[in-house]
Parts: sequence; structure tokens; C-alpha cells
Amino acid sequence: MSFLNQLKSQAQSLQSQQGLRQRDLEENTARTEAACRFASNYLDDLARQLNVIQPPGPRFSLDGRTPWPAMKLREFRVDARKKMLRAREAHDYVAMGWRIVPQVGQPVTGVVRVNFPPDLQRVESRIMMGPVKHERRELRHPEKNTLTAIEFEYFTETRGSVQITPDHDNGVVAFRILNASGFGVLQRSVPAVQVAAELMDELAKLLVCEPNRFA
Repeated sequence: MSFLNQLKSQAQSLQSQQGLRQRDLEENTARTEAACRFASNYLDDLARQLNVIQPPGPRFSLDGRTPWPAMKLREFRVDARKKMLRAREAHDYVAMGWRIVPQVGQPVTGVVRVNFPPDLQRVESRIMMGPVKHERRELRHPEKNTLTAIEFEYFTETRGSVQITPDHDNGVVAFRILNASGFGVLQRSVPAVQVAAELMDELAKLLVCEPNRFA
């Protein structure tokens, strides 16, 4: 075989590989876009129902010892954004957010004090995660002026959310769920083909604090 023919063979092999890769990208993109459309429609319908029901929320506490009042979920809103991907419009993300407020009355003021680094880190991360409106004060010894504790005065209101982010190239969808079971973030990635009624029903159960297989 001449050297030119060797180059032709190499070029054909590369073209074949590139063609397969392009086909895989197109198939993964199609599956992922179908998953995003399904998830967006499901969340739109779910938000309408939950805005009527206003389901009870999970238990909340900033320090793990001082409980918030019984909470409920309200004002569900869905947002879906697009981007350009390989010269075509595709989903950037699909999201749903909601307010978490007391079941009875308006948000009230609470206070927690912490004086050990692990507790301080836990409280600060939960406050920022919410986010939770608050004021932070340093408490000092009246004579020695040494720091004795950090005090947080806060309002018993926060937010929850679900964000669904597609990976079109690999045909994977990532879920990020905030404050569905108290303060915390749950993350899970699944193949796009699994984003169907069964999976989304389990997600809906998680959001309304029902036993579920999503987590």
C-alpha cells in the first residue's frame, strides 16, 4: 500500500469515528431535550396544584436544637431558560422555586447562639443556603472583652428550589434540590431517558415530605 493510500485509510477511519461521535451527540441531545420538556411541563402542572394545596413543609432548625414553627410551602414558580448549543436552541436549565413560611401567621423572630466553630459553620451555612434574613452579633465578656458567643437573630422564612441542568453531550440530567427535607442540598444525576412520570412523581413526593424513592 502506498503512503498516500495509508493516509486515505487513516482519514476514512477518522471520518467514520467523527460521524459516530456526531450521531451520538445528536441522539444524546435529542434525549436530553425531551427530558427537559417533560420535566418543565411536569413542574408547571405540579406548581399549579401545590399553589392551591400549600402543603406542610419539613422541620427546620438552624442549630439543630431550636425548632422553627410548623412551616408550609407556597408561591411555587417555574422558570425554564434556553441557550444556543451547536447553532441550535436548547435548554440551559429548568427550575422551580417556592417560599417556605409559617403555617399560621407571619414569619417571627428567633435567636440562636453558638460558641464552637463546628456549630458556627453549620448555622452560617444554613443561613446562607436559605437564604435566611438575619442579623449577626458578637457577644463579649463585659470585663475581659473576650468573644463568648455569636448570636444570630433571624426571621422564620426561607426558600426551596429544584434546578434541573442538562448535559446534552452525555445525555445526563442533574437535579439539585434545596431545602426539601429541612436545610440542605440534595444532588442526583440520572440518564435523560429516566426523566419520566415515575421519577418526577418520586420528586414530587420528596417536595411534599412524603415517603419517596428519589433520594
